[in-house]
Amino acid sequence: MKDRYSDRRIYFEELAQTSKEYISRYISTYKDIKSCHCVLEIGCGEGGNLVPFAEIGCKVYGIDISTGKIDNARRFFREKGLDGEFICSDFVRCEIEPDVWRYDIIIIHDVIEHIDPEGKDELMSRAKALLRPSGVIMSAFPAWKMPFGGHQQICRSRLCRLPFIHLLPEKWYEGYLKICNEKDDKVNELMSIRRSRMNIESFESLCCRTGLKIKDRTLWLINPHYKAKFGLRPVKLHKYLTYGNWIRNHLSTSCFYILSVT
Repeated sequence: MKDRYSDRRIYFEELAQTSKEYISRYISTYKDIKSCHCVLEIGCGEGGNLVPFAEIGCKVYGIDISTGKIDNARRFFREKGLDGEFICSDFVRCEIEPDVWRYDIIIIHDVIEHIDPEGKDELMSRAKALLRPSGVIMSAFPAWKMPFGGHQQICRSRLCRLPFIHLLPEKWYEGYLKICNEKDDKVNELMSIRRSRMNIESFESLCCRTGLKIKDRTLWLINPHYKAKFGLRPVKLHKYLTYGNWIRNHLSTSCFYILSVT
């Protein structure tokens, strides 16, 4: 049986469901979503997160570095009868025209943890430059120290999918992945995530450095996407557990943020 990591249509449909039930609703709490709005997703993958926006008539755009994922996004949208423009490029390095590309909503979902530390400021600064004055950025990521904060669930070997294994010392972790015969490209991807080590404090510091205002932070004990993936009911982290750095970074399976320029 194929899984979501080999059959990308499954992943596309799961993201579309999560976006409709949680992501778009979360955004709508702070931004009234209208059919005339332009929506951009950075690191869009197959574009599942953009489906509910396209369904109500928004102009949706996605950018991703993977040719295969962009090809899938175009095909999946076409098969659903939805309009969307998808670009294969590295957002951090591509040419942008702030006076032309202006968006009401920008989504950066499960992307920032894949960006090397030296590229994070550029990504957020570029996103800010493309945002209309009244627009919002919705960003989400898993806290680095949570059980699967290293994205080890994408590994081929079950021995590499153990919770918290990504917290091993760098050389030990890399060696373990290789002993378990993970492919080089997968090892490189996982080690890049380890270098990134995106936690709540570093993300909020990143927002401060790039001049983005945090309008809301919602931490999830059970990620909303786990409903589509595993049938689990999403649960927010109790407010009393959100104050301690250590505990919130170990328990937050997803960190939702709404950001703005004002």
